[in-house]
Amino acid sequence: MYAAATESLIKQAREIKEEELQRFCGRVYKLLHSKDVIGEAVDSLQRLHLIVSATKYARELPSDLLMKLQTLLRSSSCPEQLQFLSSSIIRESFPPSVHSLSSDLSQDSRIFSCVAAVVLAQAGGKEDVMPLFHHLMKSFESRLSDGQIPKHALPILSSMITTYSEILTDDQVNLVSRKLVDWLRYASMQQGASMSSGGFFSAPRTRQPAPLTEVDGVVTGDFFTVLCVGQSYTEDQWMNMYAFSMIKSWLLTYDTEGTTNTESDDRSEVDSSVMSMVSATSSSSRLLPPKERLREKAFEYCQRLIEQSDRKALKRTDTELQKACIVESVSIMDIICGEDPSYVYRAFPCIKALYGRLNGDFAYARTLLPIAQFYLNHSETAAVDSEAVFCQLFGHCPAEQFNEPMLAFEFVQFCLLNSSVLQDRVANYRQSFPNLLKFLAWNSSGLIAEFVELLPSLVAPDTAIELLHTILDLPCLAAALDLQQRSSCYQASDRTTWDQQGAKVAACLEAFRQPSYRGLFLYILRPEAGTGDTIDRLKELHQILADMAECPRVVQCAQIVPVLLHVYFNTVTEKADEKMMNQLLLVLLERCSLLYNIKTFHVEVQRAFSTHLQALCKHHPPLIVDQSREILEFAGSPTNIYSKEDFYTHVVWVIGEYLSVSYDPRCRVELITSFFECLEAVLFEITQVRQSASPPSFSPRLITVLMTTLAKLATRSQDLIPRASLFLSKMRTFARSAPVTACYSEEDTEEIITRAHELINLLKLPNVAQFVLAPSAGADGPRWHRDTNASLPQAMRTVSGLLHKHSSFLPA
Repeated sequence: MYAAATESLIKQAREIKEEELQRFCGRVYKLLHSKDVIGEAVDSLQRLHLIVSATKYARELPSDLLMKLQTLLRSSSCPEQLQFLSSSIIRESFPPSVHSLSSDLSQDSRIFSCVAAVVLAQAGGKEDVMPLFHHLMKSFESRLSDGQIPKHALPILSSMITTYSEILTDDQVNLVSRKLVDWLRYASMQQGASMSSGGFFSAPRTRQPAPLTEVDGVVTGDFFTVLCVGQSYTEDQWMNMYAFSMIKSWLLTYDTEGTTNTESDDRSEVDSSVMSMVSATSSSSRLLPPKERLREKAFEYCQRLIEQSDRKALKRTDTELQKACIVESVSIMDIICGEDPSYVYRAFPCIKALYGRLNGDFAYARTLLPIAQFYLNHSETAAVDSEAVFCQLFGHCPAEQFNEPMLAFEFVQFCLLNSSVLQDRVANYRQSFPNLLKFLAWNSSGLIAEFVELLPSLVAPDTAIELLHTILDLPCLAAALDLQQRSSCYQASDRTTWDQQGAKVAACLEAFRQPSYRGLFLYILRPEAGTGDTIDRLKELHQILADMAECPRVVQCAQIVPVLLHVYFNTVTEKADEKMMNQLLLVLLERCSLLYNIKTFHVEVQRAFSTHLQALCKHHPPLIVDQSREILEFAGSPTNIYSKEDFYTHVVWVIGEYLSVSYDPRCRVELITSFFECLEAVLFEITQVRQSASPPSFSPRLITVLMTTLAKLATRSQDLIPRASLFLSKMRTFARSAPVTACYSEEDTEEIITRAHELINLLKLPNVAQFVLAPSAGADGPRWHRDTNASLPQAMRTVSGLLHKHSSFLPA
């Protein structure tokens, strides 16, 4: 979300017409030919970059300006800011400049980096990047002095292989692998030379190189890594850092079994004087092919980083770097063990010790994810029990670190990546959904897509009903987490701070701390499933949290519940057995009125309930008979009409649709009669005509659905037809009454009267009425609409003819 001023600038840039753009380009072209207006030229190029990058399509720039920008890009004397702006503009512009820039590539590292950025951004295929690729390979094959291409070649190569992995031959893969080994393991152990002023009157002098140190200040005694600290670094040390940054993507792309180059004498090009003691003792690895040797050296490098991460860093930035190195090192070791299982037995002691050191420190929570991935991938190979790792991961991390956005995203990504394995091998994965949903409740706007994809993997037969209740209570969870955070920040004596947050929030905070409500909040904040489907005091919890209903986090959370409900029901309907179907129907009837009172939340949830009530009954029609008592109780209460009309209307519809002996032989006359009398009483109560009556607060649709359902039930127990016809004949009086005409439009009243007339006429021909109002289960198949000999349209035409013959039966 941009600031208002930024959005205004972007909008202006998008709305610039072509003629105005061409005039502006002309002014920029003139400025670039002036020598003394560098500041003005930079400002104009920044504006031009905003214009060309503000739209999805490339803006066409004049050819003379493009040529000038390319000249600046290739000029070693051009100021760095102008050079990078030129590169950025050319990348976003049309026509492409790939071929002209690739024709004569510079040896200067800065120019080469800017040109490569343009070529990679505008390349249309592998052929466009081949000149750049060949230039890169030449730089790897030759010895170049400091400051030339190789230092910047690795990031460019890394970007290139991401899109064009097949561009390297086996020999070239081996070449780069050998180079990576050299850069990873044979960097110098002294700091880079730095210049000293030597005092006020003396000339500058070069300081003697100082040794590198560990993050805790101890002099480094082993080979160089990214966790070695110095005031300045040599070129080979920078290459070491670049190599480590790309080793993961390199292994994922090219670390496959087999290699075309099995040369036995793969001696390093780096002088042996800089080799560490560790490298000297592992000279047998030189007999390995390049890819396997790279694995070996990368594995040792990662082990060294994990050892270094155990040191107490003197600077906070170094502590954060240690965490990042742990994540990257464990991930790389995981990849290596996946390619060569023999490394698993060497890796597990290191990983196990690392986990033992970090598992109680929530500051290192993000590092537990790659460790858990390692256990998930390799614990069976090493015959290691991983239950404790996943109990810690799913039991404690979400509960304590739900308010860390990056951890939340990475945690959910971990679950998505491994959902099928977690379902099969991690017992507490599905049981931990109350904890996982804390991430969503707190970070709802950023994790919607991920949880839509993840939710089906959390549905299990033994916890499906509890999961449904938890989804419905998600806004309560967001409110409770908010109160938990505030309660931990503000002590009971901090009334001034509470008042700044508002009296309503202060009241909720006090309730959160009261022992009498402790059980409610403990349940809503529970870490795992299995403590019951829901709570009896849910309505009381909603009242306690009423003042939090307008909190932005709670409102956002409420908006995603209907989305999750659709995903949940689509998943459950495919897997549920008869018992679960009955439980789901009971939850729908119960929870449609037990919802957190948030604006539009009731309406959206009930709309989702309505949609999936139809799906449940269609999938298992005997539900109506199985739960007849609960459905009768719900349908017989007119108060349900006023608070949940849409859902009530769908309940009435499924009664008329599926309460039939064709769906369930238990559907006897007595049951049909009880439903008929129930709905008849409701319709009578809401349609009584009294001059003093207030206008109806329900829609005409409810009236027509109730009338149709009564007619359907009457056709299945024909003794009820006279009662239904008599009641329907009174609907004209209701529709023409003053309170109704004051509320409904003319079209609505005519719809009610017309539907009543149609149903009365159908009931005069009971057999025809049963065919029309309650067709057989296969009536919605294609045959009924396409077969001219036995089709529903033909039947309808027959009915129309009969009604026309008996037109005298129509009421006045």
